[in-house]
Parts: sequence; C-alpha cells; structure tokens
Amino acid sequence: MRYFLPVGIEKSPGIFEKRTVSYIHETQHNLARVQSRRKIAIWLFGICFMPAFFFTNPHFEAGSWQRQWIEDIGAVLIFAAILGRAWCIMYIGGRKTSTLVTAGPYSAMRNPLYFFSFVAAAGLGAQTDSVMLALFVALAAYMIFLPVVLREGAGLSRVHGPGYDAYRHSVSRFFPRPALWRDVVALAVDPGIWRRTVLDGIIFVLPIPLVRVLARGQTTLLDLPRVTLY
Repeated sequence: MRYFLPVGIEKSPGIFEKRTVSYIHETQHNLARVQSRRKIAIWLFGICFMPAFFFTNPHFEAGSWQRQWIEDIGAVLIFAAILGRAWCIMYIGGRKTSTLVTAGPYSAMRNPLYFFSFVAAAGLGAQTDSVMLALFVALAAYMIFLPVVLREGAGLSRVHGPGYDAYRHSVSRFFPRPALWRDVVALAVDPGIWRRTVLDGIIFVLPIPLVRVLARGQTTLLDLPRVTLY
C-alpha cells in the first residue's frame, strides 16, 4: 500500500507512521460528522416527502397489473440492495479509511455501498406505484449522499495519496465496469459490522406496508387537487 508523504517531511518511519495515523483519525472524525448530518437529511426528506401522497396520483389504475409490477419490481430492488450492501461490507467493513479497498465490488466501482443505497431508495419509491416518484426518491438519495461521497474521496486521497488517485482515475464512482473485476483469495469479515449493515438495510423494508397503504388509499384521504404521475 502506498501512502502520501507531505512535502517537507523526511521519510522517517516514525514520523511517517504517526502522520498517517493522524490523517486517518482526522478523516474518520470528519466523516462521522458528515454521516450524522446525512442521517438528519434523510429524516427531513422523509417528512417532506409525505405530502406527495396527498397531491399526486399514479397513472395506472388501482389493481392493474402495471401497478402490481411496479410495486413488485421495487420490492426486488430493495432486497437486492440489502444483499448488495451485505456483500460490499464483507470487503470494506472496518477498513473504510485505513485501507484502500480495491477488490471485489470495489474493483468495478468506487462506491458500491452507496450505489446499492440508491437502488433501495428507488425500490422504496416504487411502492407509491409511480415510476417518476421512484426516480425522484433515488435522485434525492443521490443528492443527500453525494456530500458524504465527496468528503470520503477527499479523505482517502489525503491518506493514500497517489494510490487512491490512480484508483479514482481508473474506476468509476457509481457506474459499474465488470471488465475491471478482480478479487482476493480470502476475506477477514467483522461479524458485528456485517450484522449491523444487514439490520440497517431492514430500514428500507419496514416502510413498505405504510407506503403501499397510503398509495392505495390516497384517493379517499382528502379531496385535494392532484397531479397524475407515471
């Protein structure tokens, strides 16, 4: 692994290791603050998104096969995202900042964990029976997570220097490139982190019944002007 050595610092092993550890701790602290803001933003978006049920109507009629397909495909996206996030955390769990992970899903794209979060958001949005709302929720998730992604990239560049910069220039942020795939022989998995990631994914599953009930009963809730969305 290659680390960035700031200009003016002699390549003394002691100084080099202390500076690297300091960068890692500082980066982890900054990212923890950004992640806290991100969680608040998600809750605020969820609250602000609720009026969409009162002012929009799905294009397809209730009980139609199109609405059923949209819901079912959304559910598949949610469960695929949960499995995808569990798969990714096996590679990066506990090593997000200290180690430059470039194998498995991280060899095909730089931020697969966030990619699967967008997939889950789209799946949850699809429970409204509207493709447009599903895309809107996925876009909103992208806008919420983007500051975190940019901060993480800056932190990794600071800690890992040229090694991360070369990785960044060869691997896309969110667009998977299977041709770049490479793997490792063995993985050291932290069971606690893996378990928490899977449990966190259940958050995407819990709102499904509520969203479906609101989507199906919205026409009887209030007599308000509505916009029809595909």
